Amino acid sequence: MPLQSSISSFSTHSSSSSSFGYAWEYDVFISFRGEDTRYGFPGNLYKALFDKGVHTFIDDEELQRGHEITPSLLKAIEESRIAIIVLSPNYASSSFCLDELVHILHCIKGNNRLVLPVFYEVDPSDVRHLKNSFGEAIAKHEKRYKDDMSNKVDKWKQALQQVANFSGYHFKHGDGYEHKFIRNIVKDISRKIRRVPLSVVLFPVGLDYRVSKVISFLKIDSSDQVHMVGIHGVGGIGKTSLACAVYDLIADHFDGLCFLANVRENSKRHGLVYLQNILLSEILGKEEIKIVSVQQGTSQIQRRLCQKKVLLILDDVDDHKQLQAIAGKPGWFGPGSRVIITTRDTHLLKYHGVENTHEVEGLNEAESSQLLVKHAFKNGYVSNPSYADVLTRTITYASGLPLALEVIGSHLCEKKVEEWESALNKFERHLDNNIHEILRVSFDALGKEEHSVFLDIACCFKGYELKEVTDLLQAHYGSCMKYHIGMLVEKSLIKINLYNLSVTMHSLIENMGKEIVVKESPEMPGKRSRLWFSEDIIKVLQDNLVSVGYCL
Repeated sequence: MPLQSSISSFSTHSSSSSSFGYAWEYDVFISFRGEDTRYGFPGNLYKALFDKGVHTFIDDEELQRGHEITPSLLKAIEESRIAIIVLSPNYASSSFCLDELVHILHCIKGNNRLVLPVFYEVDPSDVRHLKNSFGEAIAKHEKRYKDDMSNKVDKWKQALQQVANFSGYHFKHGDGYEHKFIRNIVKDISRKIRRVPLSVVLFPVGLDYRVSKVISFLKIDSSDQVHMVGIHGVGGIGKTSLACAVYDLIADHFDGLCFLANVRENSKRHGLVYLQNILLSEILGKEEIKIVSVQQGTSQIQRRLCQKKVLLILDDVDDHKQLQAIAGKPGWFGPGSRVIITTRDTHLLKYHGVENTHEVEGLNEAESSQLLVKHAFKNGYVSNPSYADVLTRTITYASGLPLALEVIGSHLCEKKVEEWESALNKFERHLDNNIHEILRVSFDALGKEEHSVFLDIACCFKGYELKEVTDLLQAHYGSCMKYHIGMLVEKSLIKINLYNLSVTMHSLIENMGKEIVVKESPEMPGKRSRLWFSEDIIKVLQDNLVSVGYCL
């Protein structure tokens, strides 16, 4: 069975071109010591990969091995998605192989590449600690290159120690049949290169930078620990899209994968046992796992996954019971595992002990413009300057929320300017139903008093100083006001501006709150629980139509 796969370092810079769709020239590059294994293991592995349709580069007799790596070989290394290093007893005696190894390890930095060592008739500790044939070979190199000013031998030693720390495959004669060993490698590699990407984002605007932020929290280079990372933010901000993109970028480096989508909805509809069954089935590769209770499920997850290096995404979590049932503790999973949780509720992450969290911020003006245009115009650009004002108005209205830009852009695709203006007038009065329903999820999860506090802030107190809001509402609700406000912050419904300590919220969440109040009595403002339009207030006072409740 293959051990846990190695992981490369990832780039942390933003680029204009997405890194999610790189087309490799080769699926696999095989590095090996020809004198050791040319007509044995590497050739058999190459044929098995070829038979499975895996596009593999292996040097042949026409590529003579000299003292320098040829440009064509360098190019093949750079254009291969996976590198298999066959570490045989005499591998380190070849300066050519060692140079090749250094270049392979250099190439994986900043790229989504995978290096898989095959310890063929050697002990991994011999490679790691430079013992036996590897130690003897390095000693000869040190003697030969003692006057070399480029520290060539030091680079070789570092490369050997680095690749020895990657997890891969180990074969010794007597352990079993070589053809079965090869079959396992081919099966593993086929699964990695044939995996269907999760990300369904049509236009991944601004995604690269955000992905790099999450990857930095995942501490990918740490293979001996399990890390949990939380992604949080308002509804429609792109948490799921971000999690999908991260998953696609790093999935090849894990033994087991599971993306549990819509945890909130599926746990309510089908129950937690249903989600536990999916988790075990997907990671263990079995069609049906029969779990009958949550307690049995947690026990099975701990027992059967504690030695597996897994990547688990829990998308849209809204209840701590969901986390307790599926990923109760890091120790439930094998070393090197990563668990990513998306939620609107930061309290869940704190309560579960998730230390590394990332808040998904809205798109900036340039990103918003780019995303809107891509959805609204089939050719991806605006040729008519008369659209400038309505596009600016839309960007302002959406306030960086990708969901709003996508909904409006798609709805108004190829429409005339007059139709844009009419639609925007409508949207400013009433939220689109799709946007309203997604934003309302967090509101519906609140308690009765928190409902009221949120609506008070949305209708009347957005932009007020925190102390003023607390004092005003405390007079009505009592001394628990700080708790209620804290709850609204944790649910991503409001924010506290740390610069001037004012209470703020996304403009579309504000609109959602006001729309909830308007729907209490669409035709008669006096029967609503709150009033904020001066015209409505004047009319109600003139007609003496104030409702039995209270009016702010």
